[in-house]
Amino acid sequence: MIEAFNKMLGKILKKTVHKYRRDWHDRLFEALWAYRVTVRTPTQATPYSLVYGCEAVLPLEIQLPSLRVAIHDGLTQDEQVRLRFQELDALERRLDAVQELELYRQNMVRAYDKLIKRRIF
Repeated sequence: MIEAFNKMLGKILKKTVHKYRRDWHDRLFEALWAYRVTVRTPTQATPYSLVYGCEAVLPLEIQLPSLRVAIHDGLTQDEQVRLRFQELDALERRLDAVQELELYRQNMVRAYDKLIKRRIF
């Protein structure tokens, strides 16, 4: 899993660094953010949502007010508490992600096993 993450991070950095590739360390934060807010195939969820239980608020949503930000700004304290409890209940997505990851792993094992020729010595 670490190797797959490093490969993906390398691909993102290749797309974002400038011509001479000496500024990759300046682009690392942006690359990690892009990775964290993108839906991953094995889990069918974003890494950010699996950790925090809700989707990330993008910086653009703060500058150009989105519906999600406007709704949160207009809530009273009690409504915010109720919303937080609903988000805690929604953490079941983590369990769903674990199940999706296991199904993905099984599919990958089956696909690999199809390519293997068994040999008897």
